[in-house]
Amino acid sequence: MCGIHAAISQNTTDPISVTLEACLRRRGPDHLGSLTINLSDNDAQLYVALTSTVLALRGNHTTAQPLLDQDLGSALCWNGEAWRIHGEPVNGNDGEIVLSKLAAASFRGQEAVLETLRAIEGPFAFVFVDKPNRTLYYGRDRLGRRSLLVKPDSPFQLSSISDASCADWLEVEADGFYSISLTTSSFVSTVKPVRHDWDSNAELISALGTFNATVPDGPKASAANSEAVGRLRRHLFQSLQYRVQGVPVPPGATELQARVAVLFSGGLDCTVLSRLTNELLPKEQEIDLLNVAFENPRIAAQHKGIDVEKLYEMCPDRITGRQSFAELVKCCPERKWRFVAVNVPYSDTISHRNTVVGLIYPHNTEMDLSIAFALYFAARSQGLAQTGIDTEPVPYATTARVLLSGLGADELFGGYSRHGIAFQRQGYEGLIEELKLDVGRLGKRNLGRDDRAMSHWGREVRFPFLDESLVKWAIEIPVWQKCDFGDDKGGEGEIEPAKRILRLLARDLGLHAVASEKKRAIQFGARTAKMESGRTKGTTLIGA
Repeated sequence: MCGIHAAISQNTTDPISVTLEACLRRRGPDHLGSLTINLSDNDAQLYVALTSTVLALRGNHTTAQPLLDQDLGSALCWNGEAWRIHGEPVNGNDGEIVLSKLAAASFRGQEAVLETLRAIEGPFAFVFVDKPNRTLYYGRDRLGRRSLLVKPDSPFQLSSISDASCADWLEVEADGFYSISLTTSSFVSTVKPVRHDWDSNAELISALGTFNATVPDGPKASAANSEAVGRLRRHLFQSLQYRVQGVPVPPGATELQARVAVLFSGGLDCTVLSRLTNELLPKEQEIDLLNVAFENPRIAAQHKGIDVEKLYEMCPDRITGRQSFAELVKCCPERKWRFVAVNVPYSDTISHRNTVVGLIYPHNTEMDLSIAFALYFAARSQGLAQTGIDTEPVPYATTARVLLSGLGADELFGGYSRHGIAFQRQGYEGLIEELKLDVGRLGKRNLGRDDRAMSHWGREVRFPFLDESLVKWAIEIPVWQKCDFGDDKGGEGEIEPAKRILRLLARDLGLHAVASEKKRAIQFGARTAKMESGRTKGTTLIGA
C-alpha cells in the first residue's frame, strides 16, 4: 500500500505541502520518492510532479515509487493490490508488473491502455503518466476500496489524502476512471478530465455481473449441504489466499508474530474470515483479533459508580468478541490466537478528534466521525492482549500490517434489517431491488474514508468479501440461496434468514454460536455513536 500524490502545473516551484507529505508518510513509512516529468514544448511549460510513499507488502523487497519506465519516460504511482490481471494471478511486486503492462499497451494506443486498466482485479488507486502519448490516467478500482481525492483548481492535484487546509478536495468517483490530455494548450483553461466506463454494458452491477432477479415460486430456504454454501466457502478461501498468504514479516517482528490481524467485533463476518484464515496460515503463526471499545460519557452517566474497565467490558462488541474468541480457541486449539482489547478512554477520543476529522475529509457528518473513530483506534491496535480465555491480559501493540475486514457481506447476502423490511413490504421483488441497490452502490460506499482512517497507522485493510470473483458470483445466484425471508423454518432451526448462506457456512466450520449472532453496526457495538447527546443525528455535520 502507498500514499500517492500528483500535481499538474506550469510551474516547477509548486511543491507538495509539508503537511500533506507528512500525511502520506504515515501511510507509507518504508520509502518516500518523487520525480517530475517535463512535458514542455515550444509554446509553454508543463510539468507533472509525482510523489509516493510505500508500505512494502508485495514481493521480497521494498520497491521504490514513483515507478519509472526508463525507456519511455512514463511513470506510475500505484496504491493498492493487483491480485489478477486478465484473470491471471500476479506474483511478485504488482506495481512493477502493472507499469510494464501499461507501458507495453501505450504503444498500441489509448484503447489498449484502457483495456489493460479494466483487466486489473484488486483494490487500487493510481496515477499513470503516459509520456509518449502525453496523457495522464487516474482513478480508483470499480468497488472504490482505496482512497483518491482530486483538487481540480490550479494546480490540478490528486492525492490519497488531503491536508484538510483547503476545502476544495473531492472524492474521485469509482464508477469509472479518467484521462487528461497533457498538451500545453489544454492547460490554458480549466482541466477537463474525460471519464471512461469500467464496462460498456450498463446492465452489469458494479461493472461485474448481472443481478439474478429470479423470483421463486415457493419456499426455497438454502440447505446446510447445498452447493451454494460449498461454493461460497471456495470463493472465500481463494479470496483469502490472495490476501493473507505471502505477507512479509513486519519490521522488528519474528517469523512467528502476527502478520495478519482481523477487525474483530465477534460478529458473523469477521469470525468466519478468522476461521478460514486459520486454514491458510502456518499453524505456528499468530493471528491477532482486534476488538475496540470506547468510554462513552453518555453510557457512563447511566451507570454511575461503575469502573471504566467494566464499562469497556459492557460494550456489545466486547461481549460478542470474547464469546467468538472462545469459540475460535475451541475450534482451532493449535493456533495461537491473540484477543486484543483496544480500550479507548474518552480523553483519547477528544485528543485525536481533529486528526480523525482531517483524515475523513471531505466526509463530514457525525456518523462518518463515529465510524471512523472505531476504525482509526482499531487500526492503531494498542491494548491489552490475551492468548487464552483465562490468561492474564498484558499491554500489547500488534505487529500485523495487514488488517482483514468483513465489510461487504451484508450487502451481498442480505444482512441489514432493511432487507427483511423490504421483503415484508413487497415480497421477493422488494428484497431483490433492495439487494440490487446495495450491491450497485458498493463503489459509492465510504471505503475511501475508511482507507484514510486506518492507513494513518501504516497498515493496509483488505476486504475478502469484496473480491471481484466472489462479488460476481454472489450477485448472479438466486436470492433465496443467499437469504430467505420467505421461509424462516426451512428445517434450519436456529439459523435466521438474514445472511443465511454465511450462517450455514459458519455452522459447517464449527462456529455454532457465531452462526446465530445478530448484526450490529460498528458505531453502536463499539459505542462511538452519540457520545455527548442521544439526540444527535448521524447526518448532522461535524461541528454544526
